[in-house]
Amino acid sequence: MTEPAKASQPLVTHIYTADPSAHVFEGRIYIYPSHDLDRDNASNDNGDQYDMEDYHVLSMEHAEAPCTDHGQALHVNDVPWASKQMWAPDAAYKNDTYYLFFPARDHDGIFRIGVATSASPAGPFKAEPNYIPGSFSIDPAVLVDEDNRAYMYFGGLWGGQLEKWQTGEYDPEGAEPAKGQPAYGPRVAELSEDMLTFIENPQEIAIVDDAGNPITADDEDRRYFEGPWMHRYNGKYYLSYSTGTTHKIVYAIGDNPKGPFVFQGTILEPVLGWTTHHSIVQFQDKWYLFYHDSSLSGGADNKRSVKMTELTYNEDGTIRTIQPYAVAAE
Repeated sequence: MTEPAKASQPLVTHIYTADPSAHVFEGRIYIYPSHDLDRDNASNDNGDQYDMEDYHVLSMEHAEAPCTDHGQALHVNDVPWASKQMWAPDAAYKNDTYYLFFPARDHDGIFRIGVATSASPAGPFKAEPNYIPGSFSIDPAVLVDEDNRAYMYFGGLWGGQLEKWQTGEYDPEGAEPAKGQPAYGPRVAELSEDMLTFIENPQEIAIVDDAGNPITADDEDRRYFEGPWMHRYNGKYYLSYSTGTTHKIVYAIGDNPKGPFVFQGTILEPVLGWTTHHSIVQFQDKWYLFYHDSSLSGGADNKRSVKMTELTYNEDGTIRTIQPYAVAAE
């Protein structure tokens, strides 16, 4: 089933924001986006146009409230191991501490994932001196499960370098699988109690069809590309992600935080701009999808804006597909 979204406007317009990770902390909705800079950069498949340098934290008292920008929460110059490209982050709360997880290129140009901490969900955050050992690629998303165990999901193709890590070490010649071969899945690793390291080697998540067959690399409407997000609904784990080249947000459902996950369908149809990246959060008795598009900038790939809309489940637990630019009846 497909439904239109209520006409959604950017949550903030004074800066460009993308890749929103939304959470409910201290009774407010907090959003942790990347911060696109107002620069005219040529686009390429390596993502060089996404030259972000810092993070801002946004928050809202409720879904209809104005969005507050709490200012700069972390800058690349304050991260000793990082050189550039502060891409899509996420946040989590545990141990009376707020954690900001973020990818950036190290001084060798390889993407790693770092962590920074704060006593406040609004930051500012102080980065650990080194990236998480054994981390690689981009788009960290952290689930603190009901048993208080925490898992990080991550990985993105092309500029995100996931295909270059298939041997367990960085291979600059690494490539995507051939047509008909299983697509590369996101990675998952359980975090330590202090949330600063992995307690296991990252493992690949299996995404399969109804018959249990792996989604293949040439199935670009369903295969994993980047931007994983994990949430729970009615006891099930929902892995959602971007298909990249076909510009959809899709999802799969499983019984275990590490999978396998059975593909279900599309959450969000393509938006204006090449990338699509999202998060899903419950606030009070409703669910919301946070996403971005390039409407404010007139379509510039590297000047995106965060938006939100209500998300609806069917009785069987599937999610209704959202058409981002159709206006819902009031």
